[in-house]
Amino acid sequence: MQQSTITIDVALDANRVPEQISWKATDSSADNGRIAKAVMISFWDGADKAALRMDLWTKEMMVDEMADFYFQTFMTMADSFERATHQKELVDEMKKFAKDFQKKFHEIQLKENKL
Repeated sequence: MQQSTITIDVALDANRVPEQISWKATDSSADNGRIAKAVMISFWDGADKAALRMDLWTKEMMVDEMADFYFQTFMTMADSFERATHQKELVDEMKKFAKDFQKKFHEIQLKENKL
């Protein structure tokens, strides 16, 4: 059996707030670790029927970047759900929510910037 390892390194400040996040994978063609401003990881615990999550972001992660990150995550979750279940109607609902989320975020940003 082949095995792959993904390593995530998080540099913390004195208050344990992430300053830098980097990751690398043994199957990656990249020689060095990749830098990221945020990470979301979910594991499914089949015994407890519960999602175990870890969400981290650095101090440099801007609010607009976080909104884009969530939008793209919603869209890729919908794509994954479609591959796993073939439930096109539900996938369309998920993508509609993602697009509405993004639109509403931009509307709020425009309103806040006018103040």
